[in-house]
Amino acid sequence: MHHNEQPTGNACNGSTREGGLVWRGCSASCDAEDGTTGAFDDGNSNPGDKLEGSDAAPDDPVHLKRRVGLFSGVALIVGTMIGSGIFVSPSGLLARTGSVGISFIIWMACGLLSLLGALAYAELGTMNTSSGAEYAYFMDAFGGPPAFLFSWVSTLVLKPSQMAIICLSFAKYAVEPFVAECEPPDSLVKLVAVISIVMILAVNCYSVNLATNVQNIFTAAKLVAIAIIVCGGAYKLILGNTRHLQEPNFASSKATLGNIATAFYTGLWAYDGWNNLNYVTEEIKNPSKNLPLSIIIGIPLVTLCYALVNVSYLAVMSVSEMADSEAVAVTFGNRLLGPMAWLMPLAVTISTFGSANGTLFVAGRLCFAASREGHLLDILSYVHVRRFTPAPGLIFHSLIAVAMVLYGTIDSLIDFFSFTAWIFYGGAMLALIVMRYTKPHAPRPYKVPIIIPYIVLFVSAYLVVAPILDKPQWEYMYAAAFILGGLLVYLPFVKWGYSLPFMDKITVFLQMVLEVVPTSTTFEY
Repeated sequence: MHHNEQPTGNACNGSTREGGLVWRGCSASCDAEDGTTGAFDDGNSNPGDKLEGSDAAPDDPVHLKRRVGLFSGVALIVGTMIGSGIFVSPSGLLARTGSVGISFIIWMACGLLSLLGALAYAELGTMNTSSGAEYAYFMDAFGGPPAFLFSWVSTLVLKPSQMAIICLSFAKYAVEPFVAECEPPDSLVKLVAVISIVMILAVNCYSVNLATNVQNIFTAAKLVAIAIIVCGGAYKLILGNTRHLQEPNFASSKATLGNIATAFYTGLWAYDGWNNLNYVTEEIKNPSKNLPLSIIIGIPLVTLCYALVNVSYLAVMSVSEMADSEAVAVTFGNRLLGPMAWLMPLAVTISTFGSANGTLFVAGRLCFAASREGHLLDILSYVHVRRFTPAPGLIFHSLIAVAMVLYGTIDSLIDFFSFTAWIFYGGAMLALIVMRYTKPHAPRPYKVPIIIPYIVLFVSAYLVVAPILDKPQWEYMYAAAFILGGLLVYLPFVKWGYSLPFMDKITVFLQMVLEVVPTSTTFEY
């Protein structure tokens, strides 16, 4: 885990041969061509003060290239947010609240919270344009240990488990039409899920352009599916089917402090992905403009879609039918579409595949960013010499996701680690607030009102604390222990720089097999 250091005398525009391999790249401490130093210096010589980042050095042939434009940015946000959640989650949210009115309020509140959080992330992402999202912001604001703990939890649990559960949803809906009148066997579902992970991995390793094109196509397809649901609901409303919408049932609500928090988790699972564009800021064209613009277009679009879809569901189904349904969209299709009912399982399949593709696309960049700082295995920060994709990071995430799919206890992992995600979202808000004071003169092409990060920080604290107070469980302690357990890895391997003697040979072997080389980005003020 100890990061490779550049050999003595290695110039930015040169290359050094070591062990038969040509090592190329420009470290963050090298001087740029125009004579400016690589790191932004605020007088404290803090290595975390790498703020407004340029593209990779022009004389470095191996780096992540800026290929994600505005349309692809919106597609990445919309495509990863709209996964299986809106086709499945409405039933869980209704069951937890017992009220149509409160469930609608929570759906809209989840959208507003996602938008506010993403706008705050837009400031962070335009201030520090290196990939890695929360990891990069924690490095800037708090230093190494918090950033390492984030990469530790996200790399080993959060991102792979998210990928695994999306692919399991994809596999279930893909297999269901071929299995008559019974539940598809678990072994078949897992096999299809593993095949889908391998396919998505191949796409992302082959080309960034191919991955973004796949994302664009599948995002367009899932918006068509949502349009079918909305049009079907509108048709029923025109016919006068409004009785389920006329009784918001506020009085019959069974919402408690903890229930509302867990209902938020259910809704926020459908909105998850609002921060994904920040993981790939090094690959966004003109990030100071396109990052906030993608957020401002993408998240309200998703919120509007979700509102219209929920209204459409209630135009066709009763509250009890919706709450009892395991897959609301499929029930909707069976009720309304007749012989075309197969469109709904197909829509969920398309939606989940696109969401899984976007999830892996950003997860590989987190590995890349953390490894480049020496917080993960060196090989994970390497880039393919011709395709310029972070192939080792993508492969690493996919292997963990496959293991989780085969192990099969994803739901319990998600239940008790979803609250840890909001610990980190809250931490990012705190990082923004802290850097307003510690780095007041840092370049901020986009700046949000300071009240926004305070609101998201307060809501994050509520979402973390309320379920624990309402229903204490040992699993929350296990999750917290896992997070803090990362320090047992951080201290010897990162802080003290201990390196296992055989790791260099493994790194060189993998480098030759995968055809990848180290790279680094030059940061200029």
